Amino acid sequence: MRVLHIGKFDPLTYGGIETHLRVLAPCLSRSIDVRLLVANNRRVSEESMLDGASILRAGTLFRFASTPFCPAMIRATRLDSADLIHLHLPNPAAILVYLASNHRGPLVVSYHSDTFRHKVLARMFEPILMRTLERCDAIVASSQNYVDNSPTLARFKERCTVIPFGIPAGGFDHCDPNAVAAIRANHGGRIVLAVGRLVYYKGFKYLIRAMRNIDAKLLILGQGPLLGALQQEIAQCGVVDRVTILGGVRDLVPFYRAADVFALPSTTRTEAFGIVQLEAMACGKPVVNTSLPTGVPSVSLSGVTGLTVPPAEPEALATAINLLLDNPELRQRYGQAARRRVEQEFGDELMTERTLQLYRDVLKQPPADPSKLVRSEKEGETL
Repeated sequence: MRVLHIGKFDPLTYGGIETHLRVLAPCLSRSIDVRLLVANNRRVSEESMLDGASILRAGTLFRFASTPFCPAMIRATRLDSADLIHLHLPNPAAILVYLASNHRGPLVVSYHSDTFRHKVLARMFEPILMRTLERCDAIVASSQNYVDNSPTLARFKERCTVIPFGIPAGGFDHCDPNAVAAIRANHGGRIVLAVGRLVYYKGFKYLIRAMRNIDAKLLILGQGPLLGALQQEIAQCGVVDRVTILGGVRDLVPFYRAADVFALPSTTRTEAFGIVQLEAMACGKPVVNTSLPTGVPSVSLSGVTGLTVPPAEPEALATAINLLLDNPELRQRYGQAARRRVEQEFGDELMTERTLQLYRDVLKQPPADPSKLVRSEKEGETL
């Protein structure tokens, strides 16, 4: 079986889709022929291997609204002899590449999240998205909660298969104790950790505001367009001595190990799952997350592996984090339960087998009829 995955950026960079492909592609490559097609951060195309999976990083001509446009992707897709194409959305460029390639084989779509930020562009692109989803043979969602609450997936529930993201829990067991000791020595006291791109929906500004009422150090690991705004927020809140943004870090494990509590303060449904929760849980850390109508609160369970609070409420974040910081026994109990939950429910092998079974099921069926049209429920127009 040969499968072509069309993603967005290099799987070795930050991002939910990228982290997912970094785990899934090598696992799949043990059983099938896997090829990744993603955008390069340069104009030239480059090819390499990632633990058994081949990667073509197509040269990026330009970016618009955070979307890379890579004409080389179209030719690569046309020339690829894939039995099945697997798109990872949201990514308008990937959809355009797929449609322009005229591929007529089976299509699987991983629907990572709805698009919210660029509402005008999203409405303009919706007809093309609908046509692609109508054409596909299966849609993968990371949680049933997202299927139930996504306006887009509501139209295609019969095609949706829930496959939660997974990680290799054992891969987080190996850590240099000297690195952990150095982090604790540099930052001292109690440590709260947050990881993610510095973008609006991560809710880091609310976590920074919460630190006004938390006697601990907050470390934020990540890069993104809101760096300046968050640094200004830190200064305005008077927590310069408590909050540090460290930028991109290659090895996250020592930071997970050094932390006392992990926080995921996301505020919108763009945060569909939160893979970083799994990574912290694999390191035996309790999680404070938010009650979004997505998979986020179903990953770390409130009262079992951590605490869940309403989004965009600094006071609630502070109360939950303080409760964990002040109760070592509770932290330990939640942390142990978190590790067990990752091993039992979110392992990479389970995710891989579920994905392979979906491929087998799809390849047994005739491809979806690409000429079938979708009618807009709101406007009654044929798309």
